Amino acid sequence: MITRETIDKVFETARVEEVIGDFVQLKRAGSNFKGLSPFSDERSPSFMVSPVKQIWKDFSSGKGGSVVTFLMEHEHFTYPEAIRYLANKYNIEIVESEVSQEDKAEANEKESMYLVSEFAKTYFHDTLLNTEEGKAIGLSYFKERGFTNETIAKFGLGYSPDTWDALTVEALSKGYQLEYLEKTGLTIVRDDGKQFDRFKGRVMFPIQSLSGRILGFGGRILTNDKKAAKYLNSPESDIYHKSKVLYGIFHAKQAIAKQNNCYLVEGYTDVIQMHQAGIENVVASSGTALTPDQIRLVNRLSKNITVLFDGDAAGLRASIRGIDLILEEGMNVKVCTFPDGDDPDSFARKNSYDDLVAYLENNAKDFIQFKASLLMNEAQNDPIKKAELIRDMVVSISKIPDRIKREIYIQECSRIMDISEQVLLNTLAQLVQKDISEAGKKLKQEQKAFEVVKNEAQSPQEKINIIYELERKIIEILLLYGAIEADFDDFILKANEEGEMIEEKETNTVKVYQRIYLSLQEDEVELANPVFKEVYNNLIAYFNQNEEFNIEQYLMQLPEEHSEIVTDILMLEEKELLHNWEAKHIYVKSKEQNVSQYVSETIVSLREYLINKLIMDLMNSYKDANEENEQDEVKSAINDYNKLKVNLTNKIGRIRSTYL
Repeated sequence: MITRETIDKVFETARVEEVIGDFVQLKRAGSNFKGLSPFSDERSPSFMVSPVKQIWKDFSSGKGGSVVTFLMEHEHFTYPEAIRYLANKYNIEIVESEVSQEDKAEANEKESMYLVSEFAKTYFHDTLLNTEEGKAIGLSYFKERGFTNETIAKFGLGYSPDTWDALTVEALSKGYQLEYLEKTGLTIVRDDGKQFDRFKGRVMFPIQSLSGRILGFGGRILTNDKKAAKYLNSPESDIYHKSKVLYGIFHAKQAIAKQNNCYLVEGYTDVIQMHQAGIENVVASSGTALTPDQIRLVNRLSKNITVLFDGDAAGLRASIRGIDLILEEGMNVKVCTFPDGDDPDSFARKNSYDDLVAYLENNAKDFIQFKASLLMNEAQNDPIKKAELIRDMVVSISKIPDRIKREIYIQECSRIMDISEQVLLNTLAQLVQKDISEAGKKLKQEQKAFEVVKNEAQSPQEKINIIYELERKIIEILLLYGAIEADFDDFILKANEEGEMIEEKETNTVKVYQRIYLSLQEDEVELANPVFKEVYNNLIAYFNQNEEFNIEQYLMQLPEEHSEIVTDILMLEEKELLHNWEAKHIYVKSKEQNVSQYVSETIVSLREYLINKLIMDLMNSYKDANEENEQDEVKSAINDYNKLKVNLTNKIGRIRSTYL
């Protein structure tokens, strides 16, 4: 486990503008930087980086946070992977906290397997480019497939010499241990102790993790040896689990997230050829049946999958079983087939980028339309087969977890197959296999939830917005000015020489967060929005424990689910720079110029809102009051609150006149 000291050093050293500058073209905008969003397609820049605050904000997608958050969003690293990436970039030594001997041994073993796999990738690639055998056999094969030098380098393609132990001998001579060569499957050790290379005489396709580490290899034989498998993969190991890996995911992840769609193909060359053609959001299941873990890997990046099939209809029936798995994960599926005789590899080679994009857009069908057209060809005019077809389609629909989507697909299936919705719904109910009581309970919950949503929707929109905006302002003030000392005017009732009660102004200098905290405590007010409430409590605790407000330090300890809204507030004023108001001779006034007024107005406005709410509640209770005494009490309370409201209104006027 990485120590807190190492993490702190990484945050202190890493510069958000330098790290993001490796991925996004940034231009200076005042004290900040701006650029085009890396998470969406846009022409006008909405991506802001603040070197002073060491945070970033993408106003088009709503994402934002620290330098680590950017790597987690953009590169899809885990938190430890992002820390390791930054430590490597800034040459910071990673210190691990004390772990058990077993955990340490396991970690060291996995790291050794990664290192030997990385060595093998480099060896195979070097052999392909710099040996006579590699160039004559391996490189010529890749060139015949139309792969450019840039593509070969990008995917780290290689060649394993057609000798028994070339890789093994080279690895051992470089100090790599036979134990890890065997555990990764690169070397096979027989019972008699003889060693030989698993992939001899094959062109090599390195298989990378989401973060780019080498997990294993796929090797294709180029001879016509009928006894040898055409493709051979690394065996299962502590670092390679083929059911959890998708070929090309490392190179495709950014394009998948940005375009919000993933093309799924079958083989290595399909992926590579599509990439070379300009379609980068593509991955392959590497000839294995699609698994839930592979689908979840895509689901981290996008909810949409388009499955690409070749024109050979023979294998389609078996292949579409994977679609049910995708639906079961709650994802949206489309299917696109290529003309007979073509697969993604050959079709991409024949067509320009524009033609390829147009074909994919025009021929991608919703899964139910695709399944209907495919199975109808089999059913022809046979009513029994048609019934089986309909049931097959309902089976797919039953896999969808979202009830609304299921119902929409039932309607579509009813229209396509010309059968009543009720029959399909009855079949669906049987397939879902839920008893009547459970179904009734779920229906009641859904109806109850619908009523809640309906009632909320019917509430005056202004009320919801007012409390939200006021509470958001409080969080904004704490984030931007919480540690600042400011002069606050209070109007205190005192008796003069004649004994009359008059208001007297009293000025106190306190920190902004203390003023807000004491004001809310005085009124016994808790924030209504649960997220704002948690952020508020977190901020107050931070201010009480720290002399100064350090944004980087604060973001480090902030729960991940709150970082987006906090960054949004912190970058609110930087957003104005995107509009370039000053160039249009429009000058935006900084709230910091009148922070005391801003704080006081916000607190008084919140009090006024809460008083209005109390008055409305009292008016409703007045209607229900039966006894005259009860009505008088309610009337008296309403009058008292109205007087308080007038005083608050006057107070806002005094605050403005004091500071303007």
